[in-house]
Amino acid sequence: MQKLTCEWHTPPEDLSLDRDEIHVWRCFLDQPAQQLEALAGTLTDDEAKKAGRFHFQSDRLRFITARGVLRIILGRYLGADPAAVRFIYGRNGKPSLAGETESRLCFNVSHSRDLVLFAFTYAGKIGVDVEFIDRHRKITHIVERFYSPEEISVFNSLPTDKQADAFFTFWTCKEAYLKADGSGLSFGLDKVEISLTPDKQAALAAIDGDTQRAASWSLQTLDASAGYAAALAINRHGLALKKWQWGISRP
Repeated sequence: MQKLTCEWHTPPEDLSLDRDEIHVWRCFLDQPAQQLEALAGTLTDDEAKKAGRFHFQSDRLRFITARGVLRIILGRYLGADPAAVRFIYGRNGKPSLAGETESRLCFNVSHSRDLVLFAFTYAGKIGVDVEFIDRHRKITHIVERFYSPEEISVFNSLPTDKQADAFFTFWTCKEAYLKADGSGLSFGLDKVEISLTPDKQAALAAIDGDTQRAASWSLQTLDASAGYAAALAINRHGLALKKWQWGISRP
């Protein structure tokens, strides 16, 4: 399956987000201690308390990194102090900026294992999803339950050693749409049909059987990192994508 393979770049000092752009940031969660201290300093009291409630230190540090980096990136786009950024939360817990108008900056966040992706745009509803490709996970019954007959046909046509990649690519495409739309998993992964073939870019084929509704959405798979599948969804077409690397990069 084709993936968007443009490289991840170090952002310029005078970074700006144009109205016809999407910016996706990649961050690895095992940051140096000095960086973690700076990121922790951007959190609100409630966020710091939430971090403290994690049982495992690794989970606590990942939360601090993900939320702190999100605050710093938003601060750059908004010209604001990262600690002053305020969020409101939707019905499925999806955060958005508080006090914004119709031209607001939209964003979405996804993390898996030691990797987090952030997506930003002024152009519309946006969702991003990343998943570690667990090649030991039993997936056949999940495919049969949540994938359409067309998706199952594509999955079954692939060599066994390619099926895990396909499974997680389908999954991240579905999740990216559900996160962008705000529906969440309660809407049903089986209601989101993906067109995905070895020689074409992924696309939304139907949403709850509605092909016209699906046609208004743009879907792209992303080369997040080796061993991960990722996808981006937005209810617009023709936007330029830029990919930025936060801090330490990996091969």
